[in-house]
Amino acid sequence: MTASLVLAAHGTRDPAGERTLAALAGVVRAARPGRRVELAHLEISSPSLADVLPRVPGPVVVVPLLLAGGYHAHIDLPAVVARRRPDAVVAGWLGPHPLLTAALARGLARAGLRPTDAVVLGAAGSSDPAALADVRAAARRLAVRLARPVTAAFAASGTPTVQEALDRLRATPAPRVAVASYLLAPGFFHDRLAAAGADLVSGPLGADPDVAALIWHRYDEARAAAAHGRGPRTVSAPHGPQAAGQPSVSRSLRRR
Repeated sequence: MTASLVLAAHGTRDPAGERTLAALAGVVRAARPGRRVELAHLEISSPSLADVLPRVPGPVVVVPLLLAGGYHAHIDLPAVVARRRPDAVVAGWLGPHPLLTAALARGLARAGLRPTDAVVLGAAGSSDPAALADVRAAARRLAVRLARPVTAAFAASGTPTVQEALDRLRATPAPRVAVASYLLAPGFFHDRLAAAGADLVSGPLGADPDVAALIWHRYDEARAAAAHGRGPRTVSAPHGPQAAGQPSVSRSLRRR
C-alpha cells in the first residue's frame, strides 16, 4: 500500500509564509498525482502535526520541512510522532542537497546577482552544532556552484551573525554583498535577513520544483529504509565530505 506523505513544517505567524508553504505542498502533490499529501505544523500554524497524524489512513511517511537538523528535527517532531502516530516513518530533513543548491542559485540570479558580488548564505540558525554544520555544508555547495566563496551566517543562534558577515565582507574589494535566503518561506527570519543591509537578498526557497523533488527523494529514502527492516526512524541528512560532493542519486534527481 502506498504511504501517505505528511509534510511537517515549523509554522509561522506570517500569512505570506503560510501561503508559501501551502503552495509548496501544492507543487509536491502535482509532482506525483494521486498520492495523498498533507501539510501540518509543529507549532503556531494550523493544522497541527498532532492533529493531522491520527486522521491519515494507512502507512505514513513524515518529511520534515526543515533545512537543517536541530531541536525540531531531533526532539520535537519525533516526540509528536511517537505520541500520535508511532507507526509512521520519519524521513530526514531536507539539507544539504544539490537540489537546494540549484534553487538557491536560481533565486540569487532572479535577485540580480553579479559575478563580482560577495555572497552570504543566510539561515535561521540553531543551538545545535550539527545543524550549523548542515548550513555550512550547504554554503560550500553553493560556493562550488557560484565559483566564489560563500559565507554561512545566521539570523538567530550561531556565528557569525548575518550582520557580522556583512560587516566583514564590506571590508573586502567586493562592490556588493548578496544574501541567499536559506529559508523555505517568508516570516520572522527572512525579515531579519532583509533588514541586515545587504545590497540584495534573494527570496525564500518557497514552492520551487526542486524543493518538491527533494521532498519526494527524502520520502523514498525513508520508505527504502523501512523496507530494509530499519523501522520508523529519522533518516539523517548527509554530513562530512560526501555532503559537500554530488552523489549519484542527486545527479539522477536533477535529470528527472
